[in-house]
Amino acid sequence: MSSSSAAPRRGEKTEAAAAKPPMRDALVAAAFQLFLERGYEQTTVDDIVALAGVGRRSFFRYFPSKEDVVFPDHERCLADMTAFLAAGDDTDEPVGRVCDAARLVLRMYAENPTFSVQRYRLTKKVPGLRAYELSVVWRYERALAEYLRGRFAGRRDGTLQADVIAAAVVAAHNNALRSWLRSNGQGDASATVDHALGYVQSAFGASLTGSGGERRSEDAESTEDVVVVVSRRGAPLWRVVQEIESTLGQE
Repeated sequence: MSSSSAAPRRGEKTEAAAAKPPMRDALVAAAFQLFLERGYEQTTVDDIVALAGVGRRSFFRYFPSKEDVVFPDHERCLADMTAFLAAGDDTDEPVGRVCDAARLVLRMYAENPTFSVQRYRLTKKVPGLRAYELSVVWRYERALAEYLRGRFAGRRDGTLQADVIAAAVVAAHNNALRSWLRSNGQGDASATVDHALGYVQSAFGASLTGSGGERRSEDAESTEDVVVVVSRRGAPLWRVVQEIESTLGQE
């Protein structure tokens, strides 16, 4: 037997195994290859597993449905976002914190621009995938809103503020993200998203919150002087004004 046909050494086996993509990644790659060649609707799970060289059971171990293979990283990203928000404390400016959480989603897309652009194009063509994507976006928005509800607990309209800000963060992020995807992933995605999220922070962060996350308007109300003047019925206005001035002068 020639040396070229000899069994690979242990180190060579390790290198070969390392070169082979993990099964999950292989399934995603096979799925998108078929989606691009045949179309999403025309591709079945059996087609995907056949190309990936695995069984149906292996596919469903990683993905509950064919739709899930189009969005393979969203569950991980949602878990990372939830953990990031939970790791914060009361010293964090809440609007800035949820904006930073949204940047985790951008990072996921920017890690593989080619794949992200392919998914964007596919999602635009398939109504079912668009509906699935909207459900994923809603889960991100709920995670942001729940964090803000906790930070705004006890405030007047705290729940309303939380929901509005969470929706604004998601809308700004998605507007910038889709702009980047429409450009085929060209340019600096982070700068585009930072600009959009900066708009949200300027609209809500400065006006809504002050130091320590308390509403500035409420802080102002707590420090305003309140003067109560008791005067006789029918007293002339100049007398009432004089009594007010006299009271304030005693402070």
